[in-house]
Amino acid sequence: MAERKKADAKPARGAEPPREIRDEVEGEASGRKSALGYTKPRTYEELRAVLASGTLHFPKRLRQVAIFLWQHPDDVALGTIVQVAEQAGVQPSTLVRFAKTFGFAGFSDLQGLFKDHVKGSWPEARGRAEPTSRSETHAELHFLGGIVAAARASLDRIGESFDVASFEAMIEVLAGADLIYLVGSKRAFPVTAYLSLTLSQQGVRNVLVDNVGSTAFDQIGCIGRGDALLAVSFSPYNSITPDLVAVAHERSAQIVTITDSTFSPLIPLSTRWIEVIESDFAGFRSLAASLSVGMALVHGVVAKRSAGRRQAR
Repeated sequence: MAERKKADAKPARGAEPPREIRDEVEGEASGRKSALGYTKPRTYEELRAVLASGTLHFPKRLRQVAIFLWQHPDDVALGTIVQVAEQAGVQPSTLVRFAKTFGFAGFSDLQGLFKDHVKGSWPEARGRAEPTSRSETHAELHFLGGIVAAARASLDRIGESFDVASFEAMIEVLAGADLIYLVGSKRAFPVTAYLSLTLSQQGVRNVLVDNVGSTAFDQIGCIGRGDALLAVSFSPYNSITPDLVAVAHERSAQIVTITDSTFSPLIPLSTRWIEVIESDFAGFRSLAASLSVGMALVHGVVAKRSAGRRQAR
């Protein structure tokens, strides 16, 4: 009787992971292809393809790991498991569990994909490390150098993986809209505020949803089928932006999004989206790439509208 009670109590332990995750991890050990039904990724690109497939539904902590790995491949490649776990905000055991879910023996096995990937971008890694050599005598310059290096890395990344087709489609959507709404909160707000100003200076009608006085939903209340919404959102995606975008989606407005990973909740609601990943230094994340892409969008919209007016004459 005592043994039966002990057995019955075991599954209720709070420290036990969900059953599906235990099955996934145990599946790798039993010889299956991988816990998720895929063959084990052989390259960083294959891993990204699996993550971007839209078929994976991770528990909260594993999703947190996936977002960090997606956004910071160089940090994953160069860091120890303790360092990577600290940066991702999880325990080292969570990294191991994530790796095993994909069929890897452990984190170091998964990390090999990232090491191979960043070998082609060592100048970026050197740029990130360079300020450290001067930190002993010039702490302020060390910080400035780190911020500059992060901005440079963000801008360089655009040239490596920029989705031109999605970018051009976003211009088409915005240029054809009766009214453009811009939504971005917290760290994304400076981007949308500057884009709104620039659109206004170029004579393009727009509404900046700034949520002053908690009026964001009122500000977006008149959006309709002929309008477009440009949303900017970064992880951890815990702002009001997804709720505002959902309202626009329900009212049949076209939605274009600048975001930083395939895990963004805005992607299923968006007509088109483009990925912009910003590097960070000492906890401060750059906005250089997001502003650059946003300004290029504004330029494209103005040029498209000007061309349309010339053709109409």
